[in-house]
Amino acid sequence: MTVDSILESIPPLAVYLVIGLIIGLESLGIPLPGEIALVSAALLASRHNLDISPVWVGTAATIGAIIGDSIGYSIGRRYGMGLFERLGRRFPKHFGPGHVALAKQLFHRWGVWAVFFGRFIALLRILAGPLAGALRMRYSRFLAANATGALCWAGGTTAVVYYLGLAAEKWLSRFSWIGLVIAVVVGIGLTLLLKERTKKLIDQLEDEHDWETLRRHD
Repeated sequence: MTVDSILESIPPLAVYLVIGLIIGLESLGIPLPGEIALVSAALLASRHNLDISPVWVGTAATIGAIIGDSIGYSIGRRYGMGLFERLGRRFPKHFGPGHVALAKQLFHRWGVWAVFFGRFIALLRILAGPLAGALRMRYSRFLAANATGALCWAGGTTAVVYYLGLAAEKWLSRFSWIGLVIAVVVGIGLTLLLKERTKKLIDQLEDEHDWETLRRHD
C-alpha cells in the first residue's frame, strides 16, 4: 500500500494529522518519507472530488516540522555528539560517519542558514534538529531558522504541487500528456543527480573518517 492510497482512504482531518505526525517524526530524527507524504497530500488536495484543503495540508506540515525539529534539538542538546555515534552503529544508512560529517561541515560553514536550507535537503531534514542541539546552537536562532524554513518548505511545496496537480488535470483532459511526461522525467533526473552528488560527498567523508581512525590507532 502506497502513501497516496493510505491518505486517500482516511478522512481529511486524519490526513492533516498524519502529515503533521510523519513530518514531525522525520524532523525529530526518525527517517520517514516526510516529503513523499507532503507531496501526496498536496496532490490529493488538487483533486476536486476530495475535501482536502491545501492550506491545512501546508499548515499541518509546518507545525509538525517546527515541533519535531524542536524536540530533536532538545534531544541533541541533552545527549551531544555521542548520540550520533550510537545511531550510526545502529542505522549506518542514515546516520553513518559520512552523513554526520557532511552535516557538521555544512553547519560549520553556513551556521543558522544550514537549519533554514536543511529543510529542503533530505539528509539535513533528519539531522538538523538533533545536530543543532548537539553543537549547542542558540535555541532562539535555531527556532527562527527552523520556523521560517518549515514555513517556506511546507507552504511552498504544497502550493507548487497543488497547482501542478490542477494544471496536470487540465493537460490530461486535453490529451497534452507530453509536457507532463517531460516535467516528470526532468524532476526525476534532477533528484537522482542530487542524490548521486550527496552520496559521493558522504563516501569521501567516510573514507576520510576511516583514515583518521586508523591514524589514531597507529
